[in-house]
Amino acid sequence: MDIAGNLKRIKAELPEGVRLVAVSKFHPKEAITAAYETGQRIFGESKVQEMTAKWQDLPKDIEWHFIGHLQTNKVKYIAPYVALIHGIDSYKLLAEVDKQAGKAGRVIDCLLQLHVAQEETKFGFLPEECRTMLDEGQWKSLHNVRICGLMGMATNTEDMTQVQAEFRLLRSLFDEFKDRWFANAEWFRELSMGMSHDYHEALAAGSTLVRIGSSIFGERQY
Repeated sequence: MDIAGNLKRIKAELPEGVRLVAVSKFHPKEAITAAYETGQRIFGESKVQEMTAKWQDLPKDIEWHFIGHLQTNKVKYIAPYVALIHGIDSYKLLAEVDKQAGKAGRVIDCLLQLHVAQEETKFGFLPEECRTMLDEGQWKSLHNVRICGLMGMATNTEDMTQVQAEFRLLRSLFDEFKDRWFANAEWFRELSMGMSHDYHEALAAGSTLVRIGSSIFGERQY
């Protein structure tokens, strides 16, 4: 697997201002090191135990993004070091991140995960649920989290017309939320969408963070 070549090819396709999250979950530390040596610094993991083990052993200038479904009882393990949590899917989780970030003396950047796909297996707020949460306003009293944007996944389908429509919906929700609740927050600027099979469509819809794994590292070894 030519990790360096894959990274160079993908980065050449990214518009200015778009960042690449190299999804290293289930890949060995040697693969991360190979990507690191080409200059890649942002890595995405979806298991708390695995990410923490890698954080302990690998260079400390790596920016670790948690991209999986995060359970509230696991937040404390990543709060000391995580750079961005992509999948905030409930107010309860956001409040727990705030609590654990406070204990760690940090402010943790977070994205609200929205469910826009036609699949029950995906996590995330339904758009109306998220609007209600933001309207209720409890989140404004949390001082150790910073809501920096939205994250979502399109349906896993060969129908790219559907994928494009779902990414456009996510972009329109981002614009709406920015106008309604985050107009004065210059940090509300991230739109995390697009994976190995659909990142071109995500870029066309305005993604600022693409989460790419298999196109860099090959198929995962579970």
